Amino acid sequence: VQLQASGGGLVQAGGSLRLSCAASGLTFRDYAMGWFRQAPGKEREFVAAVTWGGRTSYADSVRGRFTISRDSAKNTVYLQMNSLKPEDTAVYYCAADRYGVASKWSREYDYWGQGTQVTVSS
Repeated sequence: VQLQASGGGLVQAGGSLRLSCAASGLTFRDYAMGWFRQAPGKEREFVAAVTWGGRTSYADSVRGRFTISRDSAKNTVYLQMNSLKPEDTAVYYCAADRYGVASKWSREYDYWGQGTQVTVSS
């Protein structure tokens, strides 16, 4: 199984980025997909998740600014990030949870991608 995250970069506060995570080696429809992030010196934290059926969940800190979606034809999950803030700076990881329910708990996830850096300047 491979989860390949991309789309990170440097952006000014108030700007937008879209992260992508391409999944291979698994049956995509069997998995909920999530995004987590880890800032320097901090623990990994939940950002957003989506079930196969499209049910979503979000961290309070990003709700209303970030949108998670998935494209079954491309085996890809996206994270559209708008109104970015300096506190959104982190390495962002995608993860896959077989038969998952869009959990916020990282221990529920079976597979992880390598991460993509997002830096928001003030």
